Amino acid sequence: MSSEVQGAGEAKGGRGAQLKHTGLRPGWTTGACATAATTAAYTALLTGGFPDPVTITLPKGQTPSFALAAEELTGASAMAGIVKDAGDDPDVTHGALVRATVRRLPAGAGVVFKAGPGVGTITRPGLPLPVGEPAVNPVPRQMMREHIAEVAARHGGTGDVEVTVSVDHGEEIARSTWNPRLGILGGLSILGTTGIVVPYSCSAWIDSIRRGVDVARAAGRTHVAGCTGSTSEKTVVAEYRLPEDALLDMGDFAGAVLKYVRRHPVDRLTVCGGFAKLSKLAAGHLDLHSARSQVDKGFLAELARRGGADEALAAEVADANTGLAALQLCMAAGVPLGDLVATAARDEALAVLRGAPVAVDVICIDRAGAVVGRSTVA
Repeated sequence: MSSEVQGAGEAKGGRGAQLKHTGLRPGWTTGACATAATTAAYTALLTGGFPDPVTITLPKGQTPSFALAAEELTGASAMAGIVKDAGDDPDVTHGALVRATVRRLPAGAGVVFKAGPGVGTITRPGLPLPVGEPAVNPVPRQMMREHIAEVAARHGGTGDVEVTVSVDHGEEIARSTWNPRLGILGGLSILGTTGIVVPYSCSAWIDSIRRGVDVARAAGRTHVAGCTGSTSEKTVVAEYRLPEDALLDMGDFAGAVLKYVRRHPVDRLTVCGGFAKLSKLAAGHLDLHSARSQVDKGFLAELARRGGADEALAAEVADANTGLAALQLCMAAGVPLGDLVATAARDEALAVLRGAPVAVDVICIDRAGAVVGRSTVA
């Protein structure tokens, strides 16, 4: 595999600068690997030859190239495999062989996704895919559809194919993830919203957060935003038109942002992230990583009660499969759980700031980046 995260670190501040400051090497998501494998397999199915390396275009325009680790062509289908390189991130899927087998379907069938060995199947509600679907998340699906369409246009195909994604030893690897608890059975999820794995060394990333605050202050920024990832970063930019050097990629390290801003204040701090992650902050957790804190459904149930939920709904929230499922239950009942979580997270942030002259607001989003809860500024 070759290529780099183009443009990472070229800016004076923001996500790219933080990554450059850590000195850590980024990698590629399972979604990017599956897209590359699909592209190579479908090209071979139409032309008889596998492109090696195979180049894809990621959602932000980067064009990494991947070497093939496996390939097989029959009359009816083609398979290509990519070894996942997670860079310097301690990712359990680093080194895993991600395969895509592409088979022709009748005209008009579209693109159909199947779970092969080592890829899980959704068995419980509350995830971004319906029950019964293979655990290939929405953005990787879109990436694969787009590349299939490009290959079809280039080589005279219809674009109607079945894509079976598999991961060698994926079921075994998945035992080290939260998939079994979430009802994703049989293997791993194919994930990623940007295609890029941003590596996290706790000490290096916390140091990069501090440098990000320093850069923003030196540039005269009075309003900065701590974001849990690229989707929340887009939301903040759309909401407030903040420049890049006012954006802090805090990842899971909410506490690092709050403690440094406490000592180096700015006029206003916006915290933006996924509903589930920020529900952890609302419950008092400053490290939002899944290995070190979990969504407390009992806490969410208590917030729901404060928002008008009856005991039956509160019990459903407490028993929900995921934070997203709890949110959906409350939204259907007209209970503003998103706003309640945002407000509780803001209050927790203010407690950590200990009276520092920083106004705070919190925005909770869903996986697509839609705002599902917000606090007032306090």
